[in-house]
Amino acid sequence: MRDLDLLRLERRVGLMLAPLVEQPGAAVGVTRDGVLLLRRSVGLASMELHLPLGVTSCFRIASVSKQFTCAAILLLERDGLLRVTDPVRQHLPELPESLASITLDHLMRNSSGLRDMLELLRLGGADLATPVTEAELDAAIARQETLNFTPGSRFLYSNSGFRLLGRVIERVSGQRLASFLDERIFQPMGMTRTHHTPDLAEPVRGLVTGYLPHGQGGFVRAQHGFPLGGEGGLVSCVEDLALWARSLAVGGLGGGLEAALEATTAFNNGVVNRYALGLDVESWRGLRVVSHGGLWPGFKTAFLRVPEKQLAVIVIANNASLDPHHMALQVLEAALDGDPALAPAPPALDHAAMTGSWLCEADGLSLDVSAAGVARMHGVPFALVPAEDGRMTARRGAFPFRAALPEGETMAVEFDAGHRAVFRRATPVTPPALDGVWHCRELAAEWHISGQAVRALGPIRRGPDWGITAFGPRHLRIAMPSALYEGWADAVLAEDGQSLVVNAGRARGLVFTRSSRGC
Repeated sequence: MRDLDLLRLERRVGLMLAPLVEQPGAAVGVTRDGVLLLRRSVGLASMELHLPLGVTSCFRIASVSKQFTCAAILLLERDGLLRVTDPVRQHLPELPESLASITLDHLMRNSSGLRDMLELLRLGGADLATPVTEAELDAAIARQETLNFTPGSRFLYSNSGFRLLGRVIERVSGQRLASFLDERIFQPMGMTRTHHTPDLAEPVRGLVTGYLPHGQGGFVRAQHGFPLGGEGGLVSCVEDLALWARSLAVGGLGGGLEAALEATTAFNNGVVNRYALGLDVESWRGLRVVSHGGLWPGFKTAFLRVPEKQLAVIVIANNASLDPHHMALQVLEAALDGDPALAPAPPALDHAAMTGSWLCEADGLSLDVSAAGVARMHGVPFALVPAEDGRMTARRGAFPFRAALPEGETMAVEFDAGHRAVFRRATPVTPPALDGVWHCRELAAEWHISGQAVRALGPIRRGPDWGITAFGPRHLRIAMPSALYEGWADAVLAEDGQSLVVNAGRARGLVFTRSSRGC
C-alpha cells in the first residue's frame, strides 16, 4: 500500500471513529503482508476515570476465542493424543448418553445439535449478569436428553460445544486451558497481552470496562455473572490479534494447522457448512473472507481476514451500541479501494414489502423486519443487505440467512444446510388460555403463566415477568429481554393444550408440559 493510499485509509477510519471521542469506543487494526498498517483507537477505556483507549488497552474478545480452542484441539491431534473424529464421550465419559454420536469435529463446526447452555439457563430466568458457577453450566448440559437435530445434519451455534472442547483440552493435556493456550500458542506467537480468564471477577492488567447503552445517549457498566471456558474466555488486543493473523497467514503453528482451521466440510446431505473450525468462511464482494465475531455484555469484536490478499481487519469495542462487523467491512472496503478483485456491491433492493412480522408454522419460528431493513429472529438484530443472487442476506457472522423478496403474503427464507422455510405475514391475536404451571425436565425449570405474563423458575433463580404475544391460536412469542438484546422464544401449543414446544435462538424443541391449571 502506497503512502497516499495509507493516508486515505487512515482518514476514513478516523472519520468512522470520530463520534466516539467522549464515550466508550473502539480500537481498529489493519494488517497486510506482515505489516501493521494501521492501529487506531478512539473513545474511553473508563468513563468513570475518563481514561482514553490506548495501544495497551485489552478487551474481552468473547467468541473470537473459539478459533484458539480449535487450534488447541488440532495441536493435541498432532501430538497423537486425540482425533477430531473421536466421540466427545470418549474423553468426557460422564456426559449423558444423548451426546453419544457427537464428535469433536461436530462441536468445532457447530453441527453437533447440542443446545446452547447460555440459552438453556436464560429459558430458566438466568441472564448473563446472574451469578452462575462452573458446576451449574455443566449441569445444564448434562440435563439434555435430546438434541436440536441429528449431529452433522444442520448448523446451530452452540457455546456448550466449545465449553466441552475446553474441558477435553484440559482432560487430555493434563493442563489448565489457560496454561495450554499460553505455552503452545500465545507465547510462541508473541501474544503477551492475550490470556484466558475464566473468572470474570479477577482483575486483568490493561482490561477496559465494557458498557451497555442506557436511555438517551447514556451508558451503564456491563455486569458479568457467567464463568468462561473454551467458548469465549480470552482477553486480547489489536496488536496480539494482528500477530495471530500473521501466524495464520504464514503457517506459524506448522503442520498445515492453519489450513485445517479454515477448511469447510459438508453436512450429511452434501450441502457445504460454511462454518469451519471456530471460523466463518464466506464470499464477500467476490473475495473469500474468513472471520469470526465476539459478543459479551459491553464488548464486541470483529476479526476478518482475506487470505488471498494477506489482509486482516480487527475491530474491538467496549461500547455495545456499536456494530464492529459492519465497521470492519467498511475498513476492508477502504483498504481494498481500487483493487480490481473487489467486485461491485450488489445493487440495492426495495425491501419495503418485507416490513412487519412473519411466522413459519412448520418450523415454529417468527421473524420481524423493520422499515430500516433490520431483521430480528428470537430478538437478535441483524441488518439485511442485498446478496449477489437477488435475495437479502444477513450482515451477521455465523448466521446463514437468505430471504427472497415477498410474493404476496409469503416470504421464502433459506437457512443452513439448504433448509428452506416459508414464512407468512403475521399479526397479533388474543393469546389462548395458558394459565397454570408448565414444567420442562431438560431445563429443570417451571414457567408459571397467568394471563399474558410468564414467570420462569429455573434451577438458579426466579426470573422477571415476561410477556406473551400470539400470532395464532397455537403460535406464541415469549418475550425474554436480556442484557444483549430484547430477545424472545417462539412456542407452539399442542392441540390438546397440555404441552408447549419452545424454540429459542440456539435451543430448539424443548417441551414444557402443563402440570396444573392454577398459579
